[in-house]
Amino acid sequence: DEGVGRLADPVAVVAAAAEVLGRGNDLAGVRVLVTAGGTREPIDPVRYLGNRSSGKMGTAIAIAASARGAAVTLVTSAAVLPPDPAIEIVAVATAQEMHDAVLGRFEATDVVVMAAAVADFRPKAAADEKLKKRDGVPEIVLEPTPDILGALSERRTQQCLVGFAAETSQLREHAADKLRAKQLDLLVANDVTQPDAGFAVDTNRALLFDPSGDVEELPLQTKRELADVILDRVLAARTP
Repeated sequence: DEGVGRLADPVAVVAAAAEVLGRGNDLAGVRVLVTAGGTREPIDPVRYLGNRSSGKMGTAIAIAASARGAAVTLVTSAAVLPPDPAIEIVAVATAQEMHDAVLGRFEATDVVVMAAAVADFRPKAAADEKLKKRDGVPEIVLEPTPDILGALSERRTQQCLVGFAAETSQLREHAADKLRAKQLDLLVANDVTQPDAGFAVDTNRALLFDPSGDVEELPLQTKRELADVILDRVLAARTP
């Protein structure tokens, strides 16, 4: 069961092999924080407001960054976790928990990739007990959740900030607005109404926006492949 000569866990073996066969260690020494999954804002102890994000894109970025030598922290609400034991996992559920986890680690981070689908609103007051149908339709008053990217933008020093925009219409316009408003180094935008590029699938079709105004249109590819493209652009943005 243990001791000298015991075979390492298969997950660790696969992760080590992937690192050797990957793109080398071009992110060695870089501290990368990635967020993944959709936040869940409680209505009562049973129900919550959420979204369809599976966390697959953020998890793929964390795996890719670790394979390239980065020290990776994944702040996630996703149920499926990466098989790489080198990745530090921070489990969260709500937008406030994600905000606190990210902001608490931001100063010691070089790159932040906000791939999570963070709820924009939450119930102002969650019920202490399960709401019953017999009591009628409840009135749920919403309030804004913390603006994590906005807070990071205000506090950044040397950090590289990457954001995501999951849109259903006017993709280019909304993405460009978000890039400017949050002062990002890169924004990854995709149309989640597309069946092969939305939530809970293994592929994605994205547009990459940078502060110079350039927009790079990428073909359909796996989320793992897209993760490496995003990290390539991060490296380019960090190079003087």
